[in-house]
Amino acid sequence: MHGDRMGHRGEHPGEPRPGRVPPRRRRRPRVLRTLVLLLVLLLLAAVIALVIADQKLDRVDALGPYPGRIADTPGTNYLLVGTDSRAGLSDEQVADLSTGGDAGATRTDTIMLLHVSARGNSVLVSIPRDSYVTIPRWGEDKVNAAYSVGGASLLVETIELETGVRIDHYAEIGFGGFAEIASAIGGVEVCLESPIVDPLAGIDLPAGCQVLSGGDALGYVRSRSTPLADIDRMNNQRNFLARLARKAGSPGVVLNPFRSVPVGLALLRSMSVDEGDRIWDTGRIAWSLRGDIPTVSVPYSGFMDVAGRGNVMLWDEQGATALWDSIARDAPLPEGIE
Repeated sequence: MHGDRMGHRGEHPGEPRPGRVPPRRRRRPRVLRTLVLLLVLLLLAAVIALVIADQKLDRVDALGPYPGRIADTPGTNYLLVGTDSRAGLSDEQVADLSTGGDAGATRTDTIMLLHVSARGNSVLVSIPRDSYVTIPRWGEDKVNAAYSVGGASLLVETIELETGVRIDHYAEIGFGGFAEIASAIGGVEVCLESPIVDPLAGIDLPAGCQVLSGGDALGYVRSRSTPLADIDRMNNQRNFLARLARKAGSPGVVLNPFRSVPVGLALLRSMSVDEGDRIWDTGRIAWSLRGDIPTVSVPYSGFMDVAGRGNVMLWDEQGATALWDSIARDAPLPEGIE
C-alpha cells in the first residue's frame, strides 16, 4: 500500500527509527577551548607588558647625526657600555658595592662592541678604556674620557671615527644596575685559576668555580688585582657578560616568572638605550650572545705615559686595523686575534 511504501505507519521522514540511538554530535572539548583562550590572553598580556616596558625604558641621544658620519656597514653593531655612575645608589649601597663616593664626571668603566654578522654569527670585542684615541673637538685622550666630556653621542662618534664601523644600537648600564641584574638572574658561575683579593673592589674570591652575584659580580668585572691587571679585567668582563646573557636567555629564566620578572624590572631601572632603540633590541643582544661566540680585544702594542692623560694604551696599528676592517666588511676575523 501507499502507506507501506512511505515506511512504517506513524513514521515521519528524518526521524530515527524505533530502537536506534541517534548519533551524538561531536563537540570541541571545553578543556581545549579553555586552554586556547588562556594562551591567547597570556600572549596579549605579554604584548601589552612589552609595550608598556618599552615606553618606560630610559633613552639618551647616542646615535644622533654628525658631520662626516660613516655610512652603514654590513651586519648589526651594538655598543655596550658600563659606566661608573653611582646614580640611584644609597650611601649603604655605595658601601656594600665598594664603588667609592662621588668620582666626579661619569666615565665608561667598560666598552664593548657586539657585531652580529649578516651570516648570523657574532663576535664580542673589548675596547680598552685606556685606549689612546682622538676625541673630536677635544683632542687625544683615553677613549673613556669621550663619555665624560660629551656623553654617549661623543663616545659613539669617537669609536666610529677610530674604527670605521657604524654603530646601529646603543645600551649602557651603571654600577648598581649591573649588580642588581646579576642578583636577579640568580648569579653567574665563573671558574678562577687563582684567588682574587681586591679591597678596592670589595672582593675576596677563592680559586675554583663559584656563582657570583651582586657586589661580588660587580667587583669581579671591575678588579685589576690580577697578574695582567687591565688585560685580565677585559677578559673577565667579556666572559662574564657572555655567560650572563646566555643565562638570561635560558628556559630556566625565561619561563620562570620569579626570575624573568625581576630581571626585566632591573633592566628597566638601570639600562639606557638610544632614542631609536626598543626594548626588543635588548632581547636581540642576549640572543646574539648565546652559545660560545668569539670574544676578543683590540690588539695593542704597549703603554705610554702622556702628560695630563696618565698611562695610556696604544693600539697595534696593523692588528687593530685588520680587526676593524674585518668587522666593517662583515668578514671573518683575522687569524691571531684574541
